[in-house]
Amino acid sequence: MNELQLSKRLQTVASFIPKGSVLADIGSDHAYLPCYAYLHGYITKAIAGEVADGPFRSAKQQVEKSGLSHVISVRKGDGLQVVALNEVDCITIAGMGGTLISNILENGKEKLEAVKRLILQPNVGAHIVRQWLLNNEWELIDERILEEDGQIYEVLVAERGDPYRPYTQLHVELLLGPFLLKERNEVFRKKWDMEMKHWQNVIEQLKYAKTDEAIKKKQQFLETLQMVEEALKR
Repeated sequence: MNELQLSKRLQTVASFIPKGSVLADIGSDHAYLPCYAYLHGYITKAIAGEVADGPFRSAKQQVEKSGLSHVISVRKGDGLQVVALNEVDCITIAGMGGTLISNILENGKEKLEAVKRLILQPNVGAHIVRQWLLNNEWELIDERILEEDGQIYEVLVAERGDPYRPYTQLHVELLLGPFLLKERNEVFRKKWDMEMKHWQNVIEQLKYAKTDEAIKKKQQFLETLQMVEEALKR
């Protein structure tokens, strides 16, 4: 992977960047995504944000090597601290857990004022990100699910709008993804088959549970399993 050829996961993220955007890529690692986005005409300029020293230095070197220091600013800081008010109109956050992505957005809410699009790729906990979007009046406008190197990834795209618009069965669609549930591609089916097998194993292990906590946990897994099974049958 380099600034000219991204992984399938990051290429999917890049494909949702509107042409002419000013981008903030948070947790940019080697800054491959903003470099690629500029070289392929998606963006006019970008901020590559990194909180850790090593990735920050890697991003700086990559941007310099690509000859893009005049259009990509590499900044060290936590989450959206690297962005000034009204500085960007598109934000990408990829390769983190859903809880961390939600916390970054929550802690930097005031920086989202001029932002038109969020492109978020949680490695786990996509439902946590969907819930944050719903609570904060961001409308989910598209989703993708893909597999790469044995890992399954979800990409969520949101804009300001009616946060409830994509949902018809809120509880189950927050978990599965309203667009993904509609499409039900092979990777989606694979992911939820694996999840349901995992839940069945947990339920089996808790079969003889005696404590209130274990009984409650077993009931929660049973209810989620039943809800997902029913949604996938429809």
